[in-house]
Amino acid sequence: MLFPKKLKFKKVKKGKLKKYEYKSNSLKFGTIGLKAMNSGFVTAKQIEAARQAITRKIKRKGKVWVRIFPDQPITSKPTEVRMGKGKGAFSHWAAKIRGGSIIFEVCGINLKTALKAFRTGGAKLPVKTTIFF
Repeated sequence: MLFPKKLKFKKVKKGKLKKYEYKSNSLKFGTIGLKAMNSGFVTAKQIEAARQAITRKIKRKGKVWVRIFPDQPITSKPTEVRMGKGKGAFSHWAAKIRGGSIIFEVCGINLKTALKAFRTGGAKLPVKTTIFF
C-alpha cells in the first residue's frame, strides 16, 4: 500500500477540492488512461484495489502506471465523542483527486483488454471515471 516515508506534520488541514485539473489531464507514459470526471478523496486502499484489478485483467502483460499518490493524512474522531478536545487521531492516507486528472495509464496491451481492465478498475474508485485515449 502507498504512503509517504516521512512527513513534516502528522496532521494537516483538508483544504478545498478544486473542480478541474489543467496540468495532469493528458497522457504522459502510456497509450490509454483512466481519467477522473469529478473531484474527491481516494484512499490508499482504493488505489491499490483498482491497481490490482487492472493488473489482473491485463494478465500482467504491458505496463501500468499509477499517476496519483496518497500523501494526505486523514484523521477521524471515534464515534459518540462530543465536539471539541482537538483534532482526531490519524485514520488513513488519501489522495486529493481533481476532475480531469489521469489516475492510471497502461501501454503494451490491445484496446479491448484495456477497456475491460479500466472498467473494473474504475468500479473500485469513489469518483466517476472515463477511459481516455
